[in-house]
Amino acid sequence: MLGKAQGLPADQIFCDLEDSVAPLAKEPARGNVVAALNEGNWTGKTRVVRVNDLTTKWTYRDVITVVEGAGENLDCVMLPKVQTGAQVQWLDLLLTQIEEVMGLEVGRIGIEAQIENALGLSNVKEIAFASPRIETIIFGPADFMASVNMPSLVVGALSPHYPGDQFHYVLFKILEAARARGVQAIDGPYLHIRDVDGFGEVARKSAALGYDGKWVLHPGQIEAANEIYAPRQEDYDHAELILDAYAWHTSAEGGLRGAVMLGDEMIDEASRKMAEVIAGKGRAAGLRRAAKFEPPTS
Repeated sequence: MLGKAQGLPADQIFCDLEDSVAPLAKEPARGNVVAALNEGNWTGKTRVVRVNDLTTKWTYRDVITVVEGAGENLDCVMLPKVQTGAQVQWLDLLLTQIEEVMGLEVGRIGIEAQIENALGLSNVKEIAFASPRIETIIFGPADFMASVNMPSLVVGALSPHYPGDQFHYVLFKILEAARARGVQAIDGPYLHIRDVDGFGEVARKSAALGYDGKWVLHPGQIEAANEIYAPRQEDYDHAELILDAYAWHTSAEGGLRGAVMLGDEMIDEASRKMAEVIAGKGRAAGLRRAAKFEPPTS
């Protein structure tokens, strides 16, 4: 599985030491992860390891073994089931100590915090600001559903018995904390891996809120995720036109105007900020412009 993952068109790959590893296999799994990081070709991908949560006996040794063994080839450590900012600070301190001992660049390895229970959601802003290493806040739906006694066995799917999206508040609160901190917000997995339509339905909801992406558990979900979290070509082109038009009209050559028309649309500084979001997502997705701004002629 780790070998196959290296060739998949995903932005990030995480090697798991937590839920996907049986208790008796957790200790030998550390060596497999170190070997995969050091020997694999992860070009173009963010390399992450999810350690066990801090209430278990495995966490500290997970971090020490992986970072000492493959720290140069590791971008982030993912801490699952985070409940308080203090847990993030513990990981930050341990990473710093290992980096200093091993001669690694101090602070380079980031932290991804996974929100999977009621206490973690209550403290999500504290968690987001707990360490300068924080790069991503992730929603973990399965454990969260169990944490709040949500009566469902379909992880990540919408309930036909609820008049709306039962995850909306959770997703938005995580998004709010991530954006306040200036880091990524990532939606969690959809476990029915053959149901691509169902995956798309829930992914489009978090994408509409502004999430940066969603976990995929199977190669069949990757294409849908890449399409859903990237802007449409026409929206990307329009965003780039807004940026070009606003830059020109606010320049001396364009008349130093702060609010102008682009076709039938009035654009101003707020328009520019919105367009930066769409254009940034399009560039990150590798989109190429299909429209060019032409300054008006007098």
